[in-house]
Amino acid sequence: MSGLIDGEGTFSTSIIKSQKYKSGWTLKTWFQITLHSKDYSLLLDLQIFFGGVGSVIKKTKPAVTYSVSSIKDLTNIIIPHFDNFPLLSKKAADFILFKQILELMRNKAHLTREGIQEILKIKASMNLGLSDAVKYEFSSITPIIRPLIITTKIQNPNWLAGFVSGEGNFFINIKNSNSHKIGQLVFLSFNITQHERDTNLMELIIKYLGCGNIYKKTKQSKIIDLRVYKFEDITKKIIPFFEKYPIRGIKHLDYLDFLEGAKLMCSGKHLLKEGLEQIRKIKNRMNKSREH
Repeated sequence: MSGLIDGEGTFSTSIIKSQKYKSGWTLKTWFQITLHSKDYSLLLDLQIFFGGVGSVIKKTKPAVTYSVSSIKDLTNIIIPHFDNFPLLSKKAADFILFKQILELMRNKAHLTREGIQEILKIKASMNLGLSDAVKYEFSSITPIIRPLIITTKIQNPNWLAGFVSGEGNFFINIKNSNSHKIGQLVFLSFNITQHERDTNLMELIIKYLGCGNIYKKTKQSKIIDLRVYKFEDITKKIIPFFEKYPIRGIKHLDYLDFLEGAKLMCSGKHLLKEGLEQIRKIKNRMNKSREH
C-alpha cells in the first residue's frame, strides 16, 4: 500500500476564508488517492486495509477518490502506517511536513492567526506550495526548508509491486518492419513514468530489477520513463518478479494480457500471421482500451 501511495497518493492542507472563526480562516488536512473509476474496487480494498476510515467517492467520471480527513483517523491510523512502512519517493518529504501540520492542528494552532502562519510556512514547502491568493493575504510567510529525502535501497519487493500498481504500464507493441516476413515486428515493453526529481528512485528500481534504462521524451521535458524492452529481461526478470509479487487493481489485467502475449512470443506465434492477429486482439483490449 505504501508503494501505491508513493505513486498516486497525496498529503494535503487547504486554507479557506471563513467568518465562523476568529482568525477569519479555516484549515483542513487530508490524505487521499485518486484513481480511474475502473479501480473503484481497489480503493474499497484500501479503505478496508485502513480499518474502514475515510470515504470512497465517485467523482466526475472517470475518477474515484479515497480520502481521509479526520484528524483522529489521520493521527491514529494513516500516520502510523507510513511511519512503519515508509514512502521512498520525494513524496516522503510531503508526508513529513504533513505530520508537522497535523501536530500543530492537534494542538489547536489553526484556531489563531499566529498558528495559521506557522502552518502556512510548512504548507509553502509542500506539493505546489501556496496559491497566489494566500500569498497575498499572508505576504510575510517564509517557507521552511523542505526535508531532503535520500533513498539508498529498495528493501521490500511489495513496495515495488504497489508502486507499479499505480505508476507502471505493460505494453504490447506492433510496428511495420520490412525485415520480418509478415511485415510487422512485435515487442513487449514495461514502463514506469515519473518526474525527473525521482531519477534516483528510478535508478534504484533498475538496480533492484537488474534491467531497464531511463529515457527522456524531450530534452526540455521533466518527465522520465524507465523502460524495459529486451525480451530476455522481460521473460527472465520482469515476469518472474510480478508472478511472485502481484500488482493490484485494473493493471493486473493488463499484466495478465502482457503475460499471455509473452507466452505466444516464446512459442514463436508472433512470427505467423494467425499468431500475430491473436496478439493484436490482446493488445487492442489493454490499457486505455480496456472497458473493465
